[in-house]
Amino acid sequence: MKQTHPVKVIAVTGGKGGVGKTNVSVNLATALSEMGQRVVLMDADLGLANVDVMLGLRAQSNIADVLAGSCSLKEVMVPAGDNFWIVPAASGTQEMTALSAHEHAELIHAFNDIADELDVLVIDTAAGISDSVVSFVRAAQEVLVVVCDEPTSITDAYALIKLLNRDYQMTRFRVLANMVRTESEGRNMFNKLLTVTDRFLDVTLQYVGSIPYDETVRKAVQRQKAVLKAFPKDKAALAYRQLANKVDSWPVSSSPRGHLEFFVERLVQGARAH
Repeated sequence: MKQTHPVKVIAVTGGKGGVGKTNVSVNLATALSEMGQRVVLMDADLGLANVDVMLGLRAQSNIADVLAGSCSLKEVMVPAGDNFWIVPAASGTQEMTALSAHEHAELIHAFNDIADELDVLVIDTAAGISDSVVSFVRAAQEVLVVVCDEPTSITDAYALIKLLNRDYQMTRFRVLANMVRTESEGRNMFNKLLTVTDRFLDVTLQYVGSIPYDETVRKAVQRQKAVLKAFPKDKAALAYRQLANKVDSWPVSSSPRGHLEFFVERLVQGARAH
């Protein structure tokens, strides 16, 4: 039997908008691709796509076309650099924000076709705690919760973690502090979140570090480039490379968890092979 390699699947989420999730997704994916990983970044903000805009890419087709059956997932993928592709979402289409559970499942299964061609799938989720966000987060192996220094950021991240823990028994989350002024500010944000989760939920949170506030991030967005490409030596770019090194060291799940997830067929095959 052909040996299948497992794919690492990371959902970047945050509960609320404005915490910089898309920036984190774009730069983490860019940094991993620079390390030689084959990376696909899926824009899972299905109704308000912005990953392609952020990278100055023109997408001819998108996820809506895959669901309509008019093209394959491979055909909508847009190259965004060496070893790096994006799967664009539709922009300004109401239907895409209200997909059925069956359509979400179809979308998740569509990724099986490209499993041999990638090592890491990064999912940039929408803001909030809609069914769409929940289904993509549950289908990932790693959940990276992005927080920033706004009171609503911590409460919204907590609401998302609580929902995933209470309704879907998810217990493990990684937390990234974004746009911090100092390293200790990031740590404090994490501790605030940890205090409430420790008190009310049965979950494990792991702090993966912080991304400093850096003017170059905004400038990179204006140039429609990842900050790693536009300002490779600046502090935000260096922090993203550190983050990518950590992500690279996370073990890849090798057995299915018993619900709908990306690349589950390979996990089942892998489990049988052992």
